[in-house]
Amino acid sequence: MEAITAELIDTGTMRDARGRRLEERREREPVIAAYEGSGLTQRKSAEREGIKFYTFVTWFRRHRDRGATQTFTKVKLAKPAVNPMLEVVLPNGLVVRGVEAGPVAALARRLSVC
Repeated sequence: MEAITAELIDTGTMRDARGRRLEERREREPVIAAYEGSGLTQRKSAEREGIKFYTFVTWFRRHRDRGATQTFTKVKLAKPAVNPMLEVVLPNGLVVRGVEAGPVAALARRLSVC
């Protein structure tokens, strides 16, 4: 059996448990910035950069989520052109309908006594 001479060179690249290279954020950002300015799809951009598509999607999702902030916008709703119809079904099966709550409630009370 012949001896093999090997040299181990530490490139400083981090790897996960499966041996896959882990890119640092500073290395991913230029790739994401190039994609955002290119007008290409994520798939085409990943191909151009020589990165697996799902790896690129993960990088982009992390980038997007870091910049995401929740914002609330005050919205004014216009009054509906038609008043919504109120409907009250009484225990005896009678149905009282109307557009104003006061008169509908008064009529429902009177009919439920009968």
